[in-house]
Amino acid sequence: SENSLESLVSIGNICRSPIAEAVFRKLVTDEKLENKWRTDSAAVSDWNVGRFPDSRALSCLRNHGIETTHKARQITKEDFQTFDHILCMDESNLRDLNRKSNQVKDCKAKIELLGTYDPQKQLIIEDPYYGSEKDFETVYEQCLRCCKAFLEKYH
Repeated sequence: SENSLESLVSIGNICRSPIAEAVFRKLVTDEKLENKWRTDSAAVSDWNVGRFPDSRALSCLRNHGIETTHKARQITKEDFQTFDHILCMDESNLRDLNRKSNQVKDCKAKIELLGTYDPQKQLIIEDPYYGSEKDFETVYEQCLRCCKAFLEKYH
């Protein structure tokens, strides 16, 4: 569609999805396509609503020259009805999202793993929360590869 919309979702919305959202937003801006995309991220759960991303996620993004002002929010029924794409990070996200979408009539979002777009075929983007800075960097690299491939497919 002319105005493609996309949402990036992961479980707590403080590590992986804000990185993916910020990466995608930068790619879209660099390609001068920001008027064609609405990008957001949300959590499946309500654990961290209102919180800023994990400080390690923020510092990882800053190392790559990317800023974000995102605050965690929980996915809504409207998200399923307005976004064209809901991309998630792992199988448990996928299950939860599919379950939620079944309760929404006129769900138009295509729900899939962001990793399905990875040219290196890393399907799952693991949660780096209990890991090291290096794990956040891995998430960044995966998100970058996937978001580039996704944008190429739908641009």
